[in-house]
Amino acid sequence: METLTPPAWVATPEELGRMAARLSRQLRVAVDTESNSLHAYHEQVCLIQFSVPGEDYLVDPLVLADLSILEPLFINPEIEKIFHAAEYDLICLKRSFGIQVAGIFDTMQACRILGYKQVGLDAILLEKMEFIHNKKYQKADWATRPLTDEMLSYARLDTHYLISLRDLLYNELKERDRWDLAREEFQRLEHGCENGKDERKAWQRVKGIQHFSERQITILQELCEWRERKASQLDRPVFKVIDNARLVAIVKSLPDSPEQLESAGLTALQVKIFGNDLIKAVKRGSEISLLHRRHPVRPDRAQIERANRLSEWRKQTAVKWGVESDLILPKPWLISISENNPTTIKNLSMFMPDSPWRLKEFGGEILHVLTGKRSQHP
Repeated sequence: METLTPPAWVATPEELGRMAARLSRQLRVAVDTESNSLHAYHEQVCLIQFSVPGEDYLVDPLVLADLSILEPLFINPEIEKIFHAAEYDLICLKRSFGIQVAGIFDTMQACRILGYKQVGLDAILLEKMEFIHNKKYQKADWATRPLTDEMLSYARLDTHYLISLRDLLYNELKERDRWDLAREEFQRLEHGCENGKDERKAWQRVKGIQHFSERQITILQELCEWRERKASQLDRPVFKVIDNARLVAIVKSLPDSPEQLESAGLTALQVKIFGNDLIKAVKRGSEISLLHRRHPVRPDRAQIERANRLSEWRKQTAVKWGVESDLILPKPWLISISENNPTTIKNLSMFMPDSPWRLKEFGGEILHVLTGKRSQHP
């Protein structure tokens, strides 16, 4: 078993500068982040991990106010940044520090493209490298200081083996002629990451309300707005104030007493702390002007049929390739293609941006599904 030296803890500008200088001389750098999304309303990146051959670094962004020295590393496409399940890390880096990342290799996406059924880091390290990585601290509160020795060890192991894992997966992608598809997926990650914020209203993200009346929607909105204010005040995630299922139960039962709140599924502690506020929110929602729900424009029958045909083709093709269907044709592209009904490869390329391999491999089949006429690739 490999004997690991302690990771370098980076918590001063001088240490950060030395680390950045070394990382900038590398061809590949493994990266991960740890956040406190399960423990705070105002989510923070609480730790950034880097690994290069011979050294692991743990950067403390809670004490380092300025991380701009890392930006040249992240935006340099000539230095490959290796993540496992990059999407959330990219969202957090951009939201918290304004950092955009170029030159990505995502080992989880590589595993998906190769058809692995278990793609968690613990599972893939065990399968490919016979290393047991216990993920018990995955949901820990990483804003805690000082971090325990076990948490520090866990954090460094999230990146320590990624470069070796990357090399194994790259070779397999090349051997199975799937490297071009992987490269397109990595580029999609680079260009597709915004701030990760769902722009819908909070009440619109609640499931199980499709048959609610406009009055019920109005009451739900009041409850959601109260919950957001309370969660922000307490600095805890909204689901730790009260979850969506209980909000739906409150709207259905319209309680006006603590006993009725308990009947709606609230705990005794929730009733004690939040009961009066919830009853007032229900009353406000019952009296204010109705919130009118906008009904989406229903696509025409031809568009629905095109989407259904594309979905069935995508599913069958995914089975042949032994992968999940989104890797054959990402859902946003499927929707856009079915809406716009392109009839040539050139037009189709507008709805499959930066995807020359998919366009060449599947373009003719997609047009055949849409129009019944297979187009020749120029």
